[in-house]
Amino acid sequence: MRGRGVMGLAGRALPALALAAVLTAPAHAETGAIGVQLRDVPTTARLDPRARLYIVDHVAPGSVLNRRIQVSNTTAAKTRVAIYTAAATIAKGTFVGSDGHTRNELSTWTSVRPHSSAIPAGGRRTAVVTIKVPRDASPGERYAVVWAETRATPPAGGGITQVSRVGIRIYLSVGRGGPPAANFTVASLTAKRSADDRPMVLATVHNTGGRALDMNGTLRMRNGPGGLNAGPYPANLGVTLGIGETEPVTIILDRRLPAGPWHAQINLRSGLLERSSRAAITFPGAKATSSWPPLLIAGLVCLLALLLTIATLLIARRKRATSPT
Repeated sequence: MRGRGVMGLAGRALPALALAAVLTAPAHAETGAIGVQLRDVPTTARLDPRARLYIVDHVAPGSVLNRRIQVSNTTAAKTRVAIYTAAATIAKGTFVGSDGHTRNELSTWTSVRPHSSAIPAGGRRTAVVTIKVPRDASPGERYAVVWAETRATPPAGGGITQVSRVGIRIYLSVGRGGPPAANFTVASLTAKRSADDRPMVLATVHNTGGRALDMNGTLRMRNGPGGLNAGPYPANLGVTLGIGETEPVTIILDRRLPAGPWHAQINLRSGLLERSSRAAITFPGAKATSSWPPLLIAGLVCLLALLLTIATLLIARRKRATSPT
């Protein structure tokens, strides 16, 4: 993009799972894998964790944006890797990269050089992703993914070709002026019990801003019975929250946790944006369960069945003994 500095991440080791923004079955998983890593981040977003993992930016119509990515091969053999862009969507709290070379508006604006490379075992290759936004592009946020793909050679005589892909997400906002503000709200917390009778806390997060959000967070329990504190517990929610979407947050807790009362606080964040919600909660009573050990119950059932069988045989024998010949 013109007029915007870009900071390189060469030599910076980032978590492999975080860098694999979209992942299907790993290539040659038994001996290694194909990985992809973002090498550049805008200087204006250097503090945003999302910008270090994904291509996240806001540009004006007519802008050109360039990002370097690095594709690595940790398998034991030289591997041909195809690098290309495809459409992506956000639905039900999940960022979904489309199958194959499915296109959308953003993917048609995006090109990769080189589009294919033979990477030796243990080797790396750098590719440049270029996004050329048309001058008449309408405002709004768009999504795509840069794929690094390998294909296994099918066995002689025919067979199934295995395709493995790993990729980096693209979140591109288009519009004049500054980027739309990101924002979200967290609804009040509710204490419940799961189907298997474990205590759980429910909340709801709503994206009220103009950018998609990649959510994560934790729940802490304080001032419980006897002054107990518990947590932090990871929040289980959709990975990505689209603009205007609402998704549930479910936190499953330890079965041994007392019913309460507790002071609960959930902290959720996306990039540099963070929100929290607090509530005094008490979990419903646990379902009544038998105090008898399961093996004892099973033994009693077997004994009753045996006694019933013996009684049936005795009655039958008595009937035969008293019947007229």
